[in-house]
Order: sequence, then C-alpha cells, then structure tokens
Amino acid sequence: MIDEEMRALAQRVVDENRAAGRKLAVAESCTGGLVAAAITAIPGSSDVFDRGFVTYSNEAKMELLGVSEEILATLGAVSEATAWAMASGAIEHSKADVAVSISGIAGPGGGTAKKPVGTVVFARALRNAGGGVADHAHLADVHEMGDLGRDEIRRQAVLIALRLLLP
Repeated sequence: MIDEEMRALAQRVVDENRAAGRKLAVAESCTGGLVAAAITAIPGSSDVFDRGFVTYSNEAKMELLGVSEEILATLGAVSEATAWAMASGAIEHSKADVAVSISGIAGPGGGTAKKPVGTVVFARALRNAGGGVADHAHLADVHEMGDLGRDEIRRQAVLIALRLLLP
C-alpha cells in the first residue's frame, strides 16, 4: 500500500528531520500503522523514527497514550481533543521531539451525520525544552475527505500525517 507518492514524502520526512536533529513518533488509529510503515520503508529511518503506537481501540488509546476516558466518552475517538491527547501521549511515552496522531472514520461503516465516513482528525505535538509537551506548539485539525473508499481515505491520511512531520 506504500505507493511512490508516500515513499517520496516519507524520504523527505526522514531526510529533513535528520538534518534538523529531530526524533519522531506517531500515534495511529484509522491508519493502523501505515504512517510508521511508510517512514520505516526508508533506509536510515532509524536515525529519526523513535516509535509508533497503533491504538485502534479506545482501551489502547487510554492504556498506551493516556487519553482520558472522559474525553473519549464525551467527545469520541474522532475528535480534536482525542487527537491532541494521542499526540501528547506519544511525546510523553517516547523520546520523540515531534509526534503526530491520526484518528478517523475510514468506512465503509461507522459514520454518523455529525462525523461522516471520511472524517479524519490529526494532531501534532512538540517536546518543549523541559522535556514535556510544548503548550504553544500544538496543532489539531479535522479533515472532511468524503467517502473516497477505505483505502483512499487511509492513503490520504498517511500523506497528511507525513506532511505534518516535516520540520
């Protein structure tokens, strides 16, 4: 599933983060490890890639990343708050300088009127000088891709996540 566009972008992520001296982590839900797979398909990615968390279930999000049960119960797994908590948790549970998270509805089922198939939420968190999560440097964003089909939604999500990892 790693196509040439993904491979080229992953190469840039590795090269540019190596040049910047940054380590990376990813926290993935609907992409199921595809962002980590794209990065680690690049020779030398171990210079920059610290780890990936595939947290498909809510339980995994809570146990591995520290996402609160209250956020999940109130706002759902596909929300800016959950994505931010996932990215923050990836920073807190890794040696990474930057982490990106992805949570969404790839379909074909699972969508609602408020969160249709193709809704994918991304967040990026940076480590501050003290070792924690930088308050001022976070980003959370919702993308409404439409029902492009499961594979294409996941592919587009990988591309967006890779772009968010560029310095």
